[in-house]
Amino acid sequence: MRKQITGFSNPTVKYLRSLRDKKHRKRSGQFLVEGLRLLEDARESGHLPRQVVMAENRDAHPLIDRLEADVIAAGGEIIETTPDILTKITGKSNAQSVVGVFDEWDTGLDQLDRDAAPIWLVAQALRDPGNLGTMLRTGDAVGAGGLILIDDCADPFSAEAVRASMGAVFTQSLAQARWDEFTAWLRSGSGQLVAASLRDAVPYRGAPYAAPCFILVGNESQGLPESYEAECDLRVTMPMRGRADSLNAAVAGAVLAYEVLAGLEKS
Repeated sequence: MRKQITGFSNPTVKYLRSLRDKKHRKRSGQFLVEGLRLLEDARESGHLPRQVVMAENRDAHPLIDRLEADVIAAGGEIIETTPDILTKITGKSNAQSVVGVFDEWDTGLDQLDRDAAPIWLVAQALRDPGNLGTMLRTGDAVGAGGLILIDDCADPFSAEAVRASMGAVFTQSLAQARWDEFTAWLRSGSGQLVAASLRDAVPYRGAPYAAPCFILVGNESQGLPESYEAECDLRVTMPMRGRADSLNAAVAGAVLAYEVLAGLEKS
């Protein structure tokens, strides 16, 4: 189905614009994805948008043509509008020429298969959407099963997190839970919980990692609560050679993930 929108006061424009806010995303169960590259990553991963909003008189592109055909075949909607209205929808002065509207998916722990991958990333109270997106991207790079968000984290379906993930939000499994829910789920099956720590820790290089390995990263400013660290099966330490006493949360997760990957490949 196709339609054209030319007025700023159109209800569809108001609805799409509202998806920039977390409360409206949660209420509707939908989120925005901006840009052809991310939309193509989604399509290749088996995710199609419900709606595609395109700028009028845009440059022809075979990927746009293919996306448009697939969305229509799946019963979705193609909307053509002006660049100014696209700017209003996205809130950016340099808005992309194409935007997709996707349904959020189930992020319950029971959707995960812990044996699907040797490595999983876990983030507790991660507040920066850029860090969240970076962890999704890291997970994709190391072949992780996905990212588990613990307690109150940034919204993984925000435009900032989706953009920072470089499409990995569509390739990585994603779950959200409270700490008690997560630990109950983890201990109900196999899984080693590992965190960077200074408490009773061993050097991260050559540590005894075991699959499936769940790599736990804490809040950007406060780190992990002591009780959470105590729950870990293995605590490791990374050397700080300069004045900094810690790494960025997402960077620490990436460094540890690659070391775990190397250790598991040797074993």
